[in-house]
Formats: sequence, structure tokens, C-alpha cells
Amino acid sequence: MEDLNQINELINGCCKKERNSQELLYRKFFGYALSICMRYAPGRNEAIEIMNDGFLKIFQHIASFDKSRSFKTWLGKIMVNTAIDYLRSKKKLAFTDDVDQVYDLGTDDKIVDKLSYDEILKLVQTLSPAYRTVFNLYVMEGFQHHEIAAMLGISAGTSKSNLFKAKKILQEKIMHAAATRGTTDVAVNYSVNNNE
Repeated sequence: MEDLNQINELINGCCKKERNSQELLYRKFFGYALSICMRYAPGRNEAIEIMNDGFLKIFQHIASFDKSRSFKTWLGKIMVNTAIDYLRSKKKLAFTDDVDQVYDLGTDDKIVDKLSYDEILKLVQTLSPAYRTVFNLYVMEGFQHHEIAAMLGISAGTSKSNLFKAKKILQEKIMHAAATRGTTDVAVNYSVNNNE
């Protein structure tokens, strides 16, 4: 409860545009915000740029934050939207066409989970911006395809198609990385089917 009170105090200070409160809030959520931005950005420098733009939006609109809700969740949504805006502004979001049928990758496919988070993050960052964005929104953020479609201005079918292709590419990259390390014994199923 002390943490919530501290966050509310910082939010109140930020509403009054107190630099100290802004700096403390930035420091408190730096790691969390950066971890979100790293999933969307091609590298650390771009992620920091996205994160700083996100914090700027937070400080500009913090008076509209509903304190009955989770600040961390609100901050996360702003970071995701800022990342999408950044990719759009750089014209990096080019989506593949719809597919009528998205087939299951299969439950026999082996994807190793013995790689570290950083190793998997690097593999996700090698995906095209469009694939990476749909993958993150669906797998990491938990959005459904109709929600992703609305956010990105694409159809739900295009979202499914891009997710399927992203998972297929990622599966191959993870399997290759795992084979290189000789760790191919733990499977994680990234199946995609028509019901998603």
C-alpha cells in the first residue's frame, strides 16, 4: 500500500509540473517502460527514443489519469501506442495481405525455452516491424485480432496472417539458435489457428 501512496504522491506532483516528481516517476518506471519499448523497437537507441516520447505524453496528460485504475497499466498502454506511432512515422509498418486460412503450426514443432529473455528479445527484434508489432500486441500485450486490427488500421485477417508468419519465422530462428547451443529438449507451442 505504501508503494501505491508513493505513486499517487508522485502523480500529484507531476500534475503540478514538479520536476522532482517527474524525475522520480521516470526513474521508478524506467525499466518497465524500456522493456515494453524494446519489444517494438529494432534496437536500444530507438527504444529509448520511444520511451522518452511516451513519458513526455504521460507528463502532458497525467491530469487525466484515473487514480482508481492501475498506473502501470496506463503507462504500458501509452508506451505501446507511442511505439506504434513511432513505427508509423518511420513508415516501417508494411503488413502482408490477408489469408483466408491460417493453418496451425502444429503441436509437434519444438521451440526451445532455454534461451534467456535477452536472447529471445534479440530474435523478436529481427522480425520485420509489422510482424514484430502484431506478435507483441497479440502474444505479449494480450490483444485480440479485432483489437489489433482497429489499432493498426488493418483487417483482422491481416493481423492473423502477420501473427502466423511472425511465429513461423520466430520458431525457425529460435530452433536455429537452440541448435547452435545444443539445447533442443524443451518445447513451447506457438500454434496459430483460425479461432485466434
